[in-house]
Amino acid sequence: MRGLFLTGTVALALAATLPTAPLYAASPTLAAGTPTAAGSSSRFGLPDLADLVDEVGPAVVNISVVRQRAAAPGEGLSPDDPFYEFLRRFGVPLPGTPGHQQRGPRISRGIGSGFIVSSDGYVLTNAHVVGEGEAEVNVRLIDKREFTAKVVGTDARTDIALLKIDATDLPVVRMGDAEKSRVGEWVVAMGSPFGFDSTVTAGIISAKARRLASENYVPFIQTDVAINPGNSGGPLFNLDGEVIGINSQIYSRSGGFMGISFAIPIDVALNVKEQLVKYGRVQRGRLGVTIQAVDRDLAQTFGLDEPRGALVSSVEPDSPADKAGLQPGDVVLGVDGTRVAESSDLPRIIGERRPESVVRLEIWRDGRSRVVTATLGEMPTTLAEAPVSGGEDAGGKLGVTVRALSADEAGQMNVRGGLMIESVTGPAAQAGLQQGDVILALNNQPVTSAAQFRQLLERAGNRFALLIQRGNSRIFIAIRLNG
Repeated sequence: MRGLFLTGTVALALAATLPTAPLYAASPTLAAGTPTAAGSSSRFGLPDLADLVDEVGPAVVNISVVRQRAAAPGEGLSPDDPFYEFLRRFGVPLPGTPGHQQRGPRISRGIGSGFIVSSDGYVLTNAHVVGEGEAEVNVRLIDKREFTAKVVGTDARTDIALLKIDATDLPVVRMGDAEKSRVGEWVVAMGSPFGFDSTVTAGIISAKARRLASENYVPFIQTDVAINPGNSGGPLFNLDGEVIGINSQIYSRSGGFMGISFAIPIDVALNVKEQLVKYGRVQRGRLGVTIQAVDRDLAQTFGLDEPRGALVSSVEPDSPADKAGLQPGDVVLGVDGTRVAESSDLPRIIGERRPESVVRLEIWRDGRSRVVTATLGEMPTTLAEAPVSGGEDAGGKLGVTVRALSADEAGQMNVRGGLMIESVTGPAAQAGLQQGDVILALNNQPVTSAAQFRQLLERAGNRFALLIQRGNSRIFIAIRLNG
């Protein structure tokens, strides 16, 4: 089994899948053997990290979390537990059964890492290290001093938590620029894997701007630095001794390190920290669109010179996007001059803006670029098969049989028209159309009847885009006909 694992506690894990994304801008390289501010090179050209560790180590902390909860009625040993059969054979009342006396609340413990970002006691770590609900959070420094920490706030979307301990004149880390880091450069992680304090591991940056499933707000730094349970929340340093990321997740078949780990860029974490200090929560801008990636076929269909931007597949009624005049079929190419290279860039860029911010959106519509202005809303803080009846051949070489939607079906889908696909063959099947999809538009022209759809097909040529509704989602599908 493969998956993404959060590394804050030894026992808990979370699985996900891996997409890909482009690189950031580069910074000048260091010649082999050239010393840096905190790290130097050995005579073999490999970095000597001893001075770096001496410099940054005092600002790295161990975090332990203790949470109590009452045992649920009937909660007890699993039949798979090795003591279950032993206790049962000797007639000892099992936990959760009549006759067993519960000895107080159940206690769970977790471990993680963190680092001090201000001399008056602010500490950054991962949200999954702290967890949800009431808990006792303790921070231990390298000099063995221990403090009970207050959780200032957490942000589940970026997996960042900010703690505060009652202390002054603390050692602090220096902040780097994650965007200037380069693929292939050496990096160093410090933390408490499996509770072993002040453990140092090193490797290189393997990739940048990695997008993970359900993670629209974090362009992860991928490394081959050894990260294990307990490392979560610890810093990732460059050879200048600057923090460029927070170690967060690993990709693993077994739950242990397998050469792929992920860190949250420090600029993302600092943005969250500033909002938690100032507002007690994180506020993000919201546009109100559903988007999809632009592949090469869709780019050619819409007249773009290359696959780029975020294709709008639906616009939420009365949303900031709707008020700004955005339409399905628009491709968002930029926000306030910031290029949207991938569709996954747009949620992050918009999310970094404050609610009520006014943004200028560069969009591609009808074969040319234009600019619209939108006033953002606020992102919320919380994260049927169609009946088959006789249909009509849509004509041409597409390979679909369709029928008009009934009034009830159109009302349930909140559409004014459209054609239900009843069978799929040929180019339509190859492009990914499915029985039950509803065709809403062809090249942004609304589809109202099978006869009108045939006319649109005849004028469309051999390459066009269909807007379809599948379940509760709307997506564009590029179609390429043979001949």
